[in-house]
Amino acid sequence: MKRREFLVLSSAAAAAILLGGCDTSLSQTGESGLQKALHIPPMLEGIDIDGVLHYNLSIEENLHVFFEGTQSRTFGVNGSYLGPTLRMTNGSEVSVNYTNKLKEATTMHGHGMHLPASMDGGVHQIIEPNSSWSARYRVKQKACTNWYHPHIMGKTAEHVYKGIAGMIIIDDEQSRALDLPNTYGVDDIPLILQDRFFDANGELDYSPNRMQIMHGYHGDIFVVNGVVNPYVEVEAKEIRFRLLNGSNSTVYEIGFKDGRRFKQIATDNAFLESPVTLQRVRLSPGERAEIVVDFSNDSSNELLLQEFRQNKTFVSVHVVKAHSTRTYVPDVLTELEKYRLDDALVTRHFKLSGQMGRFFINGVSMDKNIINEEVPLNQIERWNVTNAMNVEHNFHLHATHFLILERDGSSANVPENEKGYKDTVFLAPNESVTFIVKMTDYTDASNPYMYHCHFLEHEDAGMMGQFIVI
Repeated sequence: MKRREFLVLSSAAAAAILLGGCDTSLSQTGESGLQKALHIPPMLEGIDIDGVLHYNLSIEENLHVFFEGTQSRTFGVNGSYLGPTLRMTNGSEVSVNYTNKLKEATTMHGHGMHLPASMDGGVHQIIEPNSSWSARYRVKQKACTNWYHPHIMGKTAEHVYKGIAGMIIIDDEQSRALDLPNTYGVDDIPLILQDRFFDANGELDYSPNRMQIMHGYHGDIFVVNGVVNPYVEVEAKEIRFRLLNGSNSTVYEIGFKDGRRFKQIATDNAFLESPVTLQRVRLSPGERAEIVVDFSNDSSNELLLQEFRQNKTFVSVHVVKAHSTRTYVPDVLTELEKYRLDDALVTRHFKLSGQMGRFFINGVSMDKNIINEEVPLNQIERWNVTNAMNVEHNFHLHATHFLILERDGSSANVPENEKGYKDTVFLAPNESVTFIVKMTDYTDASNPYMYHCHFLEHEDAGMMGQFIVI
């Protein structure tokens, strides 16, 4: 019962135990307690070797300090928890080189990346202990915020939970020309949002029971970029936050405690055509959103970036400096290529279901020896995904992006901030989603891509399938 006792105490008193009885708490409200500076993951822009940019990443066991005076056993990439941000440019040739220093096998998937199936890092591209694997490809996609994480069969959830993940930022000529905040870590800030359980000793606790597998493993302590209860200091100007829901299974409703409005400028895989003004943005596991918040009139103020489902704070924003430069979000961000619905030659149907601790797509669980779908190159298709359960799911498609056409049979149910290119879409209980998609550039009759629920417990328990592009 030690773990349960810690969870009861974790919002307040547990910190006093972990910190030797002092009166400092692990406040999730941001109103009190020990705050630590937000960690900004180091940025790698690649080492140029004969025209190829190399990103060298080491996956390793380590110790990480979540709570003062306590070291937790973790996995990390080039560090104790999470990994560096990889910065790439559309058109560049890259080689992402992973060395596995763990005592067990893993894989590394470029989530949101458009690349050949053999470079996808899915369940087939296994990296054994003390071995290396490289994903080499030419970047062929517009500016966006993606990420990398393990995709090992049956253990993805555990490996991500222990800390293996990091961001990928892609730039292009258009993104660099826009009047947007773009100084990494200063006014362009990555936020990897996670929730975690810790045991009575302050160790990460990944031990889901059957009910937690069914509903997803939801931690009671928020962690942002590997930091519990962080603050970040910013200038009184527009600030861009790249939000990544890096949790295993928790859906977040994100906004500011004071109800202020902000502008969402990008979805998973591209800019929106125009900014969308919001007070809250919903992100399910794996989804990303770029938002710009104007703090021009907030000098000396503290603003709380909140999660409204649980009424907890992710990060406290301290506006402590006068602006050195200013930006103004333009009214037009991009023009998206859109496929015509009349050109969709095929409609595919995917039903998400589950029973007795196993999950299914179209009635079958994942089998890495079975190809579930064959998709012709350059064929425009409609995919309809139905959540046939009373629990939340989402749906992630590898190596491409799509535009959402309908929710529950109506285009009117698709909010403005979902009208950009995505690779992951949320499905409420018993909801259906229809999107339009086309696979481009790469064919491979042997190496498949994946589609799956990105609630990692559901994925590991079978809610995943494979397709090849022919």
